[in-house]
Amino acid sequence: MTFQEIAEIASDSPGWIALILIVASGLIEVSPIKINPWGAFAKSVGKAINADVMKELEAVKHTQADITQRLDDRVKVEDERNANAQRERILQFNVEVMRNEKHTREDFIEILNVIDLYEKYCKDHPDYPNNRAVHAVSNIERVYDERLKKNDFYKAEGSVSNEEAV
Repeated sequence: MTFQEIAEIASDSPGWIALILIVASGLIEVSPIKINPWGAFAKSVGKAINADVMKELEAVKHTQADITQRLDDRVKVEDERNANAQRERILQFNVEVMRNEKHTREDFIEILNVIDLYEKYCKDHPDYPNNRAVHAVSNIERVYDERLKKNDFYKAEGSVSNEEAV
């Protein structure tokens, strides 16, 4: 069949031309930009069918963002509460040291661990007010160094000294 015969058939019935063009547009790539009316049609039908699901998904995303923000706020409050408790423990221990209360080496090691945690929090959160514990920390460290040099930590009843442990 030649092009001239196809043209004659097409001129006899214009409806066939439209049908041929629609089918051909789905099968033939005319230019670098692919024209795919079936894909666009399917996409619009899919959007219409899934409209309610998309609305619910957006609501879930909004709720999730709200919960995440609330959780972040809660973690921040809890972390600050822990830092306050650490600072309170440091200040209390310093008062005990100033009153010459007896502390074992383990007591000092434990408070030095609390001090490390507290100072790390303060470093990671520069807006947190730290000036209330700076001098207490300094005093505790000074007394610990002095007792370490003299080896005069309080030994609780039943505890074993370093010399006895060897």
